[in-house]
Formats: sequence, C-alpha cells, structure tokens
Amino acid sequence: MTTNYHNTFITISPDSRATHGEQPAKPQSIASLQLQLLLARPYGYTSDELLFAVHALRGAIADDQLEVERSAFFEKSKACLRASPLVKQYGWGLHHDERGKVAAIAKESPAYQDFVLRKDLKIVAGMRSSR
Repeated sequence: MTTNYHNTFITISPDSRATHGEQPAKPQSIASLQLQLLLARPYGYTSDELLFAVHALRGAIADDQLEVERSAFFEKSKACLRASPLVKQYGWGLHHDERGKVAAIAKESPAYQDFVLRKDLKIVAGMRSSR
C-alpha cells in the first residue's frame, strides 16, 4: 500500500484557520520535520519517502537499520499527506508532480492559487481536523 499521489494538489483543509504558510513551533514535531525536508528539497521526496524520513529522524534510526525499519514501517497502512498537520493546521498545500514527488506551497503564494486553478491536476482537500 502506498501513500503516493501523482499530478495532484492537496489544498489546506476546509476547516483550517491558517491564513498563510506557517513554520511549526516545535522543532522536532512531525509538521516541522516534514516542512524542513520539503523546503530543503522541493520535489525530492515521494509521500512514502517523506513519511519514512520523518519516522527515521524522530526515531534516530541508524543508517544500517533503515531498510529493516522501512519494511516494518510500511507493514501497516499509513495515512496519506491529506492528514498532514501542514495542510490541517499550518497553511501549506502539497503538490505532487507526475513522478509523485512532493513540494510544500504556502497558501498565500501565487503558486498556490495557480495550482488550485490547474485543470491538469487532481485537486483534493486536506482532511478536516473535526468531523
């Protein structure tokens, strides 16, 4: 099972209060690590790669254990990036290109509006924080 999307833009959640792309306050939080990785390497990770990279960083997994840990990590299904705190709380859209690689796009940016209007992309909203 994969969490990867292709040619897709995940907009911020409909119930998000974010008015712009914010930097998460807690440095080692999932949101903070996801954003750091995405801003350092736009279109450098697929969703699966990003989720595991954050898991590996938070768990301080040794390099020689990465393959074993990756297999164990994906034995259970994972929530896709529609559930990421970046789209739910912090005002970041996530663009997945044709290769499935992801970039974070701040809500206030012209690029965000461009992605929302593109007809060649599947547009999906981030998951709501409340029911």
